[in-house]
Amino acid sequence: MNRVFITGASSGLGAALAREYAARGATVGLVARRRDALDALRAQLPNPERHPVYVLDVTDRAALSAAAADFIARCGGADIVIACAGISVGTLTEYSEDLAVFDAIIATNVGATVATFAPFIATMKAQMKAQDTPCRLVGIGSVAGVRGLPGAGAYSASKAAVRVYCESLRLELKPHGIAVVTIAPGYIDTPMTKHNSYPMPFLMTPARFAARAAKTIAAGTTYRVIPWQMGVVAKLLRLLPDVLYDLLFVNAPHKARKAAKAAPEGTREAAPEGTP
Repeated sequence: MNRVFITGASSGLGAALAREYAARGATVGLVARRRDALDALRAQLPNPERHPVYVLDVTDRAALSAAAADFIARCGGADIVIACAGISVGTLTEYSEDLAVFDAIIATNVGATVATFAPFIATMKAQMKAQDTPCRLVGIGSVAGVRGLPGAGAYSASKAAVRVYCESLRLELKPHGIAVVTIAPGYIDTPMTKHNSYPMPFLMTPARFAARAAKTIAAGTTYRVIPWQMGVVAKLLRLLPDVLYDLLFVNAPHKARKAAKAAPEGTREAAPEGTP
């Protein structure tokens, strides 16, 4: 699986995954909004000339589709597509100014995931019919999508939606042999999580996350929480009755709120996917 297309590649998890796959000898399509960051990343990768750069906003579906078409034409297909772009900021429904932020989070975390996958499906079906290399579509969820968190309604909802959407897509594409993988990161040490003012258990480096994610993707695992310790936490959270969950989390720390146009550049391209 040597043809990899990654959105949100300029920083955080996206950049870590790009480094991981480039080190494995893959050609990596690098997608994000900031050309300077993408160019700097490409310069650090082995054989930088092999890795095409696509400067675009993932909510621009036409630009995203054009980038996918160019990547397929350059590489003769695609083996792995990772929708890693995302926004991770706090929202409170009572504030009218947060409604635009809510819309932006859903558009980027959910809508752009769909738009990232869509242009590749026909090509991947043809590859599988021709018994080419295995194909993977990878959605990035979050432990924050397991249960709703106070102050993170938009983010929790978007990540829950990614998980359920990928499950639906998995069933649609299973007869064609295309694997849909959902990865739910716990706390990863990215520039975004450095702003968190609360404890982050089982904090993991981006490089370790990327190595484990690549192994999960290669195996075609349907759903995995990384690190595994947060997977245990996620299972326990799912089992808690609402009464007990409410008692435990009603006063949980909130994500910082942001105005719609004040979302940090890196947030939109590669959210920390680091949850609560």
